[in-house]
Amino acid sequence: MTRRDLHKNKKPAQSENFFLETFKVLATAAVLSFGIRTFVAEARFIPSSSMEKTLLIDDRLIVEKIGYHFEQPQRGDVIVFKTDNIKQLQERNYKNEAFIKRIIGLPGDTVAIRQGTVYVNQKPIQEKYIAEKPNQDFGPVTVPSNSYLVMGDNRNNSYDSRYWGFVPKDDIIGRAVFRFWPPNRLGNIDPTPLYPKN
Repeated sequence: MTRRDLHKNKKPAQSENFFLETFKVLATAAVLSFGIRTFVAEARFIPSSSMEKTLLIDDRLIVEKIGYHFEQPQRGDVIVFKTDNIKQLQERNYKNEAFIKRIIGLPGDTVAIRQGTVYVNQKPIQEKYIAEKPNQDFGPVTVPSNSYLVMGDNRNNSYDSRYWGFVPKDDIIGRAVFRFWPPNRLGNIDPTPLYPKN
C-alpha cells in the first residue's frame, strides 16, 4: 500500500469525525439553550403600552426564572406570568399567553385606589414609575394566599388585576430584570429601590 493510498483511506474518517463533532456541538448548544430558557432565563419583548413609562413597545428584556425558587416575589417586582389558570382571562380567549405587569398586592394585602392614589393596607404607596395617576377608583380587595395583585404602570391603559383578578404564584414565569434593547435604554428595569424598607 502506498502513502497515497493511506492518505485516501483517512479522508472519509476525518470527514465523518468532522460531521460527528459538528453534530455534538450543535446538539449540546441546543440542549443548553433549551435548559437555560426553561429553567434560568429567557428573552421577552414588550408588545403593548400597558407598562409605560417603565417599558415601551418593542423593548427587549431578560426574564430571570430561578429567583422565586429561593425567595418570595416582592411588591414592585415586574413579572411575566402565564394566563393558563386565570379563569377570567381564559373566558376571554387569552389562552397560552404571557402577560407582564408589576406586583402591587402581596398575599394577604388589602389594595384600593382612591382619587388617583393606590393604598395598600390603608397606606398610600409612592409610585414614581407610573405614566399617570389612575382615573378610576378600585376596591378595596384582599389578595388571597399564594396569589398576587398586579397592575400595569400605564394605569389608564392596562388590562390587569383590576379587571380579571389575581395571579397565582404557580403561574409566574419569572421577574423582568434587564433591558437589552434598544441600546440607548440598556440597563436594569428598576435600578433604584421603589419603596422604603419597613
